[in-house]
Amino acid sequence: RKFKYPVLKISNLCPWVCAHECSSSLGSDHMENIDGYLMKYTNLVTGWQYRFFVLNNEAGLLEYFVNEQSRTLKPRGMLPLAGAVISPSDEDSHTFTVNAISGEQYKLRATDAKERQHWVSRLQICTQHHTEAMGKSNPPPKSRSYSMASQGSGSSPMSVRRPSQNPNSLFGWSQAHKGSSLYSSKRSLLPDHLMDAREMMTQAQGQHRDLIQSIEGLPAAPGLSSLDQDLLMLKATSMATMNCLNECLHILHLQQVHSPSMTGPTIEWLEPKLPDILKNGSSSLGSFATGEGPLEGSCLELSSPESCSFSGEQEDIDAEDELEDSFTDKEEDLAALGMDLTRVVLPTFILEKRSLLEMYADFMSHPDLFVAIADGGSPEDRMVRFVEYYLTSFHEGRKGAIAKKPYNPIIGETFHCLTGERRPPAASEDPYQVRFVAEQVSHHPPVSGFYAECQERQMCVNTHVWTKSKFMGMSIGVSMIGDGCLYLLEHDEEYTFQLPCAYARSILTVPWVELGGKVNIGCAKSGYSAIITFQTKPFYGGKLHKVTAEVKHNPTNAVVCRVQGEWNGVLEFSYTSGETRVVDVTKLPVTRKLVRPTEKQGPTESRRLWQHVTESLRQKDINKATEHKRILEERQRTEERHRAETETAWRTRYFDREGEGWVYHKPLWKNSALKS
Repeated sequence: RKFKYPVLKISNLCPWVCAHECSSSLGSDHMENIDGYLMKYTNLVTGWQYRFFVLNNEAGLLEYFVNEQSRTLKPRGMLPLAGAVISPSDEDSHTFTVNAISGEQYKLRATDAKERQHWVSRLQICTQHHTEAMGKSNPPPKSRSYSMASQGSGSSPMSVRRPSQNPNSLFGWSQAHKGSSLYSSKRSLLPDHLMDAREMMTQAQGQHRDLIQSIEGLPAAPGLSSLDQDLLMLKATSMATMNCLNECLHILHLQQVHSPSMTGPTIEWLEPKLPDILKNGSSSLGSFATGEGPLEGSCLELSSPESCSFSGEQEDIDAEDELEDSFTDKEEDLAALGMDLTRVVLPTFILEKRSLLEMYADFMSHPDLFVAIADGGSPEDRMVRFVEYYLTSFHEGRKGAIAKKPYNPIIGETFHCLTGERRPPAASEDPYQVRFVAEQVSHHPPVSGFYAECQERQMCVNTHVWTKSKFMGMSIGVSMIGDGCLYLLEHDEEYTFQLPCAYARSILTVPWVELGGKVNIGCAKSGYSAIITFQTKPFYGGKLHKVTAEVKHNPTNAVVCRVQGEWNGVLEFSYTSGETRVVDVTKLPVTRKLVRPTEKQGPTESRRLWQHVTESLRQKDINKATEHKRILEERQRTEERHRAETETAWRTRYFDREGEGWVYHKPLWKNSALKS
């Protein structure tokens, strides 16, 4: 009772800290059976479905039914809560997971944050009660120790089984429990080495509880309190660590279930080698299980190094051949297609069916906002318009909530498209077209150049990007190193900018993407600049995809506009005049690209180059997609060796090296200068 008010304050920071406060102060006498509807995630095809859940505190079970009317029937499913871990998700404030000791997991979503907190609190109280009861009835043998000191003999606890390691005694599964298939059927799926890991997890969970109890048992004294910020942080970090370890063990269990014929504790994707996704310049599918030798009947255009001596040659593109894009594939979670996860270097089993070069073209999905920059009546107005275009240009590049990785482009690969008004618009509007071209100009490091222009508005943008990846525990960070420049020729203005970093989070469960970092936009001629901050979600609380921006007139140091909101949601623009304007990114009209059919594309254009990989992924044939991609990558390496042996320099098609950057070979500003 005395912790009631502080607990409410803590819940704003971290719901599961609140849950532990509640569980300690309320005790088992406040355990109650609760029920209600929650959304349950089944798979990517079925998605989220409403199910009626019942928390049975006496039995320590979480049961669910199709609906409330069917609760008198046998449950559709149930999870034992003894030894389970309840984890509020960092995706949003509604989702949480229940990870059973057997490795089975429920991903659930409440209607709001308050309801999630109620379920999480009650589930954690029930879990703690039954876990402690299980530990008291069958405590782990005292002779077992997994301290770092005990491992100094060179004998790992994972590699030796001792007679005392009886799984039944470890988990409280005595002979009396053998009649229940609830535990025995799940436990039998755990191999010996996973039972060792589970025992260590049980000990770690006990130490975690001891830590929590020690902190909460601190006597009330001046300058010392269980609600001290550092102690709360320590509690939260301990819980986060336990959740992380439990999710890892869950992945290992699923791997074992999907590969029952596998013997021994060797798991390929846990070997100490660098995943392909982290090797700059390498592509993402090479980590799949690959077969030996080429595919029969495979017909790829790059049949020999000599056939690829296309460097420097440019393709003639007929605008009449470009048709409205019909590429409407819904991205699927390939992990749900029955793949052998032991043969995959995580997280490369989730692929987007297109090249990174094509993904860059999504920056032109709202061409009306792009061309509107040049229509601004003042330098201030044009800078604000550019900021609006910039903030709304990232949403369309993500095809869904789950993070997908596009193909890493092959050196010399290109992508062309057209967007804007194909036919004459209404008489009150001026027609325009935006042409986009991208090229992979370097393999080591992997550098892409892309350029877009609108001749009718006398504006163009040139950008070069080096994608540099690094592993960050449960995340992968991709730094977008490089610069871009927007040219407004009618106003003789140049706007320099960069791109934010991208992060793939929760790579061992359901990956999702967020942007992070600070971006500077500047126009030297007008003196206006903007600072855009993409804020990553903090570990405790906070919103996803938050972004803020500030437009300033440098000579006077006056802020003329502020922006706040989400880059994939609602953005609010506030002006010094007191006026506000709201832009909902999700409701902006998307202009589809005009792309030539594959048969009319050149052999190194993205869709033709990757067509066999893409088609195999559509057919869910992972091995075939792997082999097609392996052929592309091997030929890229062969060509690179051939150029090194013959001392032949690589020649790009559309971009020229200028200093540290790459510039389109026929930019609009050069053409305009020649005409004048």
